[in-house]
Amino acid sequence: MVKTIQQQGKELYRCKECGFMYAEKEWAEKCEAWCKEHKSCNIEIIAHGAPPHVVQ
Repeated sequence: MVKTIQQQGKELYRCKECGFMYAEKEWAEKCEAWCKEHKSCNIEIIAHGAPPHVVQ
């Protein structure tokens, strides 16, 4: 299950497997499922990650 984080007044979702952050829960869930199954990240999924200025 992805972790919900409040940061800079925005809600972000973190993949518990790799720690990558997303603005949309759906993408964090896809990332987590991929990471668990393949023990790696998928570039097509992480392309939907939260922009760096939002994550800081």
